[in-house]
Amino acid sequence: MNIIIFGPPGAGKGTQAKHLVKKLDSFQVSTGDMLREEINNDTEIGKKIVSNMNEGKFVDDVIVNKLLEKIIFDPNKVNRLIFDGYPRTISQAKNLDNLLDQSNQKINFVFFLNVEKETIIKRIKKRKILEKRLDDNTDTILKRYDTYMKITKPVLDYYLKNQNFYEVDGSMNKEKIAQKIEEILKV
Repeated sequence: MNIIIFGPPGAGKGTQAKHLVKKLDSFQVSTGDMLREEINNDTEIGKKIVSNMNEGKFVDDVIVNKLLEKIIFDPNKVNRLIFDGYPRTISQAKNLDNLLDQSNQKINFVFFLNVEKETIIKRIKKRKILEKRLDDNTDTILKRYDTYMKITKPVLDYYLKNQNFYEVDGSMNKEKIAQKIEEILKV
């Protein structure tokens, strides 16, 4: 099965995706991880990404979509994908639908981790200390949250109409969130 987990930065998408990958023997599709890899390898794409992230912007859809194509069409990963933080825009959602159609796949479940801004700020400050992520400073957090709310809200509306859409209280601890998702998935 293919699953989308989305929510604001720091909502716990990566944590829940990693849990589901183990539980379902699936593959995590983290655009954040793919983009950080480009940054770490100091590629031209990586340099563009750093510029966007420092300004609190999302990375250009063309870049993200190209990176995703390889994963979606990988025969070893068909119907075993956990999308972590993607799609973030309507354009990405439509691109994902198109790529999945072309590869004879679909999204089986969409989980929205709903978390208040104050909780996000606390979590990201803690994550910065634990994971030493460069993009986890207060100014960047606030810009990313505001950008998320403005740009990704239409994606929420796009998926709300699907019968496989579930909103989960992302302010719970990670074990309770995982338990709630597993109950919905019946695993």
